[in-house]
Amino acid sequence: MAAFDFDSVIDRKHTNSLKYDFAVERGRPADVLPLWVADMDFQAPPCVLEALQKSVAHGIFGYSDTKADYAEAVIGWFSRRLNWTPQAEWLVKTPGVVYALAMALRAATEPGDAVLLQSPVYYPFYSVIRDNGRKIIENELVYENGRYSIDFVDFEQKIAAHKVKLFLLCSPHNPVGRVWTAEELRRMGEICEKYGVTVVSDEIHCDFAFPEHPHTPFLLACPELAERTVICTAPSKSFNLAGLQVSNIFLPGEALRSRFKQEIDRSGYSQLNTLGLVACQAAYTGGEAWLDACKVYLRKNLDFLRDYLNEYLPQIRLVEPEGTYFAWLDFSGLHLDKAALNDLIVNRAKLWLDAGHIFGRNSWQFQRFVLACPRATLAQALEQLRKAVTDD
Repeated sequence: MAAFDFDSVIDRKHTNSLKYDFAVERGRPADVLPLWVADMDFQAPPCVLEALQKSVAHGIFGYSDTKADYAEAVIGWFSRRLNWTPQAEWLVKTPGVVYALAMALRAATEPGDAVLLQSPVYYPFYSVIRDNGRKIIENELVYENGRYSIDFVDFEQKIAAHKVKLFLLCSPHNPVGRVWTAEELRRMGEICEKYGVTVVSDEIHCDFAFPEHPHTPFLLACPELAERTVICTAPSKSFNLAGLQVSNIFLPGEALRSRFKQEIDRSGYSQLNTLGLVACQAAYTGGEAWLDACKVYLRKNLDFLRDYLNEYLPQIRLVEPEGTYFAWLDFSGLHLDKAALNDLIVNRAKLWLDAGHIFGRNSWQFQRFVLACPRATLAQALEQLRKAVTDD
């Protein structure tokens, strides 16, 4: 495996970084160590930097689109990595997955319609539904013995009782780290087919499933739902390209794809970020070795965190992830109320994490901890947490 540097601590302050430069504006002390937003503290792969440098040297950033080689790079990636080969005509490019969620919601539902999600879940799912005038229906995941599972009885009952029109699936699941099995996906798909529910599957973290928990694209598990399925993908998490704003959305159903494109047109959006398109194609063409090395490093970060908690902070429980680069930590063993837990994290440990309550009303005792950082940063964060908990 090629050697890549994930250990160097790169100063991101004073770069208008949402992660590092906006603590005060978002109600935190200026000196918190941020491990909240889902981007990495690693430079993008060399192949991406080289492609961007070439474009910058050219110096013209006019309106751009893509040719066949872009689709070939994207499709080739999923074919090699996931054994899934979508068709080029299914592809619609958008500036982000959350934007695509909103467009799909508008394309497949009407104001007032019920939309199902599985809480706790990535918090923009809630705002996309609410801000577009749809009704949020929650199929709460079951947390038992340190693991999350799906309540399929509740899943079907909620769909039937509320006449759910659309299901927002998070796969792999953010923040709890589940990588849904093909059987779990099929069971959800069968229920959605029975009630005519459109499925929008956010698969942005698909590249971070662990080998023992392989990711299954929803359409591989449920091909019979192709006409009303939207698969949302992006290189942004995999290669740390979020600020370049490119996502690749696959809609096999011609009618749904047409309505989706109409919603994009209504939003006034057309050509994507020129450099984002360059970066995406470069990443999917030449970034494989870098990603593989990154995943090894992230797995070692997870091992480091687990060992540290076991030795120094056994009161804090790691919900073992099957994928993603998050640690979903259960703080209930500290027996703190919501305000005291927030004070511990923010004011005493001087950490900026994502508090569990933003992912779901019954998850306030959890915190989402981003592992995509140099080990020295991770060690510093854990030491600050240890000192805060033990009053050391």
